[in-house]
Amino acid sequence: QVQLIESGGGLAQAGGSLRLSCATPDRTFRYYAMGWFRQAPGKEREFVSAISYSGDKTYYADSVKGRSTISRENTKQTLYLQMDSLKPEDTAVYYCARSERSWAPPGTTSTEYAYWGQGTQVTVSS
Repeated sequence: QVQLIESGGGLAQAGGSLRLSCATPDRTFRYYAMGWFRQAPGKEREFVSAISYSGDKTYYADSVKGRSTISRENTKQTLYLQMDSLKPEDTAVYYCARSERSWAPPGTTSTEYAYWGQGTQVTVSS
């Protein structure tokens, strides 16, 4: 079982910033694409961003493009999501996830990810 531990969520004002982190003790972290998803109350889980195993390719949902930056430090086995210009509609539980297959390109659907963190709450007030 792969353990993914998110942190960095909290309460922010609209226009503010938060940096989410996802750490794992799994030393195979560097071989897998990683993603961020979010789920707001009463809504389905949705894709936010993804990054290739090497970090050279990144993808963003239109809703966060230009306001968020995904990155990773393979030496620290940690994934990040920098979120700027936050909006109330960014309020959700944010999950990091590890790709199902090693060396696979980063996916944008939840079915392409096999392991998930417990989630971290992000609340943006207007």
